[in-house]
Amino acid sequence: MGDKSYEEAIEALKKLLSEKGELKAVAAAKVDQVTAELKTTSDDSVERLKQGFVYFKSQKYEKNPALYAELAKGQSPKYMIVACSDSRVCPSHVLDMQPGEAFVVRNVANIVPPYDQTKYAGTGSAVEYAVLHLKVQEIVVIGHSACGGIKGLMSFLYDGTTSTDFIEDWVKIGMPAKTKVQAEHGGEPLGVQCTHCEKEAVNVSLGNLLSYPFVRDGLVRKTLALKGGYYDFVKGSFELWSLNFQLSSPLSV
Repeated sequence: MGDKSYEEAIEALKKLLSEKGELKAVAAAKVDQVTAELKTTSDDSVERLKQGFVYFKSQKYEKNPALYAELAKGQSPKYMIVACSDSRVCPSHVLDMQPGEAFVVRNVANIVPPYDQTKYAGTGSAVEYAVLHLKVQEIVVIGHSACGGIKGLMSFLYDGTTSTDFIEDWVKIGMPAKTKVQAEHGGEPLGVQCTHCEKEAVNVSLGNLLSYPFVRDGLVRKTLALKGGYYDFVKGSFELWSLNFQLSSPLSV
């Protein structure tokens, strides 16, 4: 919000309070206090962003001009990484990726939906762009510990009622993982089940990637590989596994 818009909003609030006689006088008395608090919060937030960029430019951008000059010409990342939006698990930070190394998609619970041209175009278009245009060599789907999206998947009842606008329908893509975990670990505490599901949901996404024709083509041509990963930020560990893909011989009749 710009300074002008901010001041206009405050003036509108003052006018509302003065016109509405039914509002308590104490509310009007609080306007200056609330205004000061909001202004301080806003200034602090903006300053954090400014200082963050200043540090980046002086300590990284200006110290590696060759890298950024090369990036200005275009990108050719080796990896596409699908990771969770969780603020604790930034893949570039966890894997020490430099700009230009990875084409990254982040969403709730690091999910890759199945191929569908009428739904989930955001993730689908990213996969298409990464494989067909950027020619990435590996797609890595990374799950993580204490994932709120997976906890939701394991907790939502899916009984015809909903408590969210988007989340339940989105994480439901991982339902095969929930079904498998409940069948194999149903007697264990929810937290343990969630840990199993965090990993199994990665495998569901890897399986969903096989529904994309251009992904299958890359696997057949051996120009593309699929990997799953799991970052445990509580233990400070990282697991990585591969999806083995091969075509079976046709059955003779």
